[in-house]
Amino acid sequence: MDSIEPNLVPLLWFALCCTVACVAFLVLAGAFPLSSRPDLAGSPVGAALALGNALLLVVLVAGTAWYGLSHLRWTSLVIAGGSVFLFAPGLFHLWPERWRDGRAGLAVLSCMLGGSIAALRAVAGVFPTPA
Repeated sequence: MDSIEPNLVPLLWFALCCTVACVAFLVLAGAFPLSSRPDLAGSPVGAALALGNALLLVVLVAGTAWYGLSHLRWTSLVIAGGSVFLFAPGLFHLWPERWRDGRAGLAVLSCMLGGSIAALRAVAGVFPTPA
């Protein structure tokens, strides 16, 4: 296995964060544009959840990309990221219907994105603490 990827634990962390990012993208794709979703745009909580999740997704994608580029081989990034991208829609369809298209799903997604960012920070120190 060392000839393929010597850093197996970072590969698993990368795959986990990449999975969360891909599923989050699929959930958020249904939330935008907000004008097409009166249930979200009509309430300040729904709009804040959608926009906050989009911001968290950008942070997670940037952190995951940096982590992968600094800890893994390029070939491992392509294979792991491609596999995750290929199977993420299957994970999305395992979610209950109300989580895919409502505020409950956006709240769960906020927890998932925040937890992934916190885990990435703890494991790799991707986001340094302010002095």
